[in-house]
Amino acid sequence: MLLHRRIIKGQKYDMEHICTDTKQNSLKSAGRGGRIGSSALRVSIEQSHDFTGLEQNVNRYDLLLLVKRTGKHMGFSPRMIALLDYYMSFTRNIDWEEGSSPIIYQSLSKTALDIGVSERQVQRLEQSLFDIGALTWNDSGNHRRYGRRDGKSGQILYAYGVDLTPLAYLKPMLESKLQEKRLYDAAWMETKRQISWHRSQIRAVIAEMDVATAEEQRDYSDEMTTLQRSYAAIAAQIRTHLSLPTLRELLVSHQELYKHAVSLIDPCSAAITSQETNKMSSKNDTDVIDYNSTIKKQSNKLDTNRAHAQCFQKSSNDSVLDKIQPSQLTQDSSEVGEGTDQKKDQTDEADNLILKTGLQHITLKQALNASSEKFRDHMPIEPRPMNWNDFIEAAYRMREELCISQSSWARACAILGRSGAAISLLLTDQAQQREHNPVAKTGAYFNAMINRAKSGELNLHNSIFGILKKEFGGGEQ
Repeated sequence: MLLHRRIIKGQKYDMEHICTDTKQNSLKSAGRGGRIGSSALRVSIEQSHDFTGLEQNVNRYDLLLLVKRTGKHMGFSPRMIALLDYYMSFTRNIDWEEGSSPIIYQSLSKTALDIGVSERQVQRLEQSLFDIGALTWNDSGNHRRYGRRDGKSGQILYAYGVDLTPLAYLKPMLESKLQEKRLYDAAWMETKRQISWHRSQIRAVIAEMDVATAEEQRDYSDEMTTLQRSYAAIAAQIRTHLSLPTLRELLVSHQELYKHAVSLIDPCSAAITSQETNKMSSKNDTDVIDYNSTIKKQSNKLDTNRAHAQCFQKSSNDSVLDKIQPSQLTQDSSEVGEGTDQKKDQTDEADNLILKTGLQHITLKQALNASSEKFRDHMPIEPRPMNWNDFIEAAYRMREELCISQSSWARACAILGRSGAAISLLLTDQAQQREHNPVAKTGAYFNAMINRAKSGELNLHNSIFGILKKEFGGGEQ
């Protein structure tokens, strides 16, 4: 009986042990290692794929200088800037060119030892820089950081680690924040200068009262005592830790005290207002917006491009060029409507860019013959003759396979029209499949084509005819 109880008790213990182990295993499987995905992470990786290099006359240390100048105003702590500066020293100019990525593949432990913090602190600093949009990660399967450079060219052959590509996309925002900071600093210094001026005037009035009392012109003893106490209460040293709103409140206090002091010694001047300097921005100046103004300067629409929201939709009608075959690039005057001359000029300029690409010389048949089998597999099957809309639909379906982002496609549509964007995607697909020197970063290649189109240097028809000549030995197909 006793033995039976022990057996039962042992079985119960085994069952509890099994249940506990199962529970622990399930918890472990639920908390697997690896980086947690997010929309921000996906966007940063997309930016890395689309990177076409820094602008001309801009180098990587220009970006770092912007970070240092904006600093806390942009959300960068001194430690974050120090880590970014450290990582920047591992990159080379060639890493910031088209077809490359500035990836730091040094191990986390080595980084921690070099800058004198723990690995966990390095990870926290990297996460903070990622949250701002200054970096992302190109992770290996086990998150180990390693890579290799070409001994002759210095180009990165492969690398896994911290990717600084998003910092290049942060440049416009850094420049905007720097301008805001400059306006803030100028307003802060001007306010400080005005406080200093009012302080000198208050002290001058107190000295004037003292002289009048000494010469027995009038007894200002009580007034002087009151003024000196009031002045001592607001005469604190002005340091940079004081915010601009606090400084402006202090200025108001000085202005009121100065007016009161003048009214005591010269009642006839009681209506005198505080001195306003000509360094402050005039409220009547139409070209200058006061720092504190909540009224935004009205846009004249010259600082905007065509709407991107609809340029990748099949039903888009933002340009008449998308409604007709590229060989018929003649805009009907009825499509223009009652738009202003300015809009007309913008439309003409956009159409001229398309004409420079030679898109009007490409027929649908030529485009289809120049496309790859993979491209043609995406063509919609309809019981009717094929048209340009079908061709554009195939290009849009293939966009994700070529790692071309939605924003890149939208930008291409805005600059080249939907037909031009589709032809550009076709050429990107062909460049990826060619035998010699195939394109690895299709997103960057596609964006580079759009940049060339914007500067009037893209020749789509020559590229299409070159493919046809190679495939069919010349002649119109």
